[in-house]
Amino acid sequence: MKVLKLLPNFLTILRIVLSLFLLFLLLNTRTYFSFLTPFQTNMISSLVFLFAALTDLLDGYIARSYKAKSRFGEIFDPLADKILILSAFLGLVYLDRVNAWIPFVILGREFFISGLRVLAANEKKDIPVNALGKYKTVSQVVAIGALLANLTYSYVLVAIAVFLTLYSGIDYTIKYYKS
Repeated sequence: MKVLKLLPNFLTILRIVLSLFLLFLLLNTRTYFSFLTPFQTNMISSLVFLFAALTDLLDGYIARSYKAKSRFGEIFDPLADKILILSAFLGLVYLDRVNAWIPFVILGREFFISGLRVLAANEKKDIPVNALGKYKTVSQVVAIGALLANLTYSYVLVAIAVFLTLYSGIDYTIKYYKS
């Protein structure tokens, strides 16, 4: 049972390590990994990303189911999520698969909402995570998975992810001012 209490934190750390490996893979596709075909690189990077994204679902499930929530998890789980999303987007920018402004919009929203949450906490306000925030995250994961696999219509998914990112940011801002 003690192992189950530590597992969510291990999965969070694993997600950070996988994120950094993914970024290394994407940035070095043409050098260290030049022996791989583009298709192989796309599939490996997609699988690494999707496995890392699944660790987020798994660590949350285990933490809730086995009452294994920790202060470490509260701080590092959302940070690991942001590292994963931004590592993937930065690698995709490097490979010219996505415009550079997209990670900046996502990063800007994340910093803004994190700051808003700090303000809310200092003012004893509660802005709970809602379904829109979860849809935003899922849309980002799906869009990145499609971009990594180099699917033809991935830009439609990216547009949806950007829209939900901005919309959820506006929604959180409105909730902050109403609370």
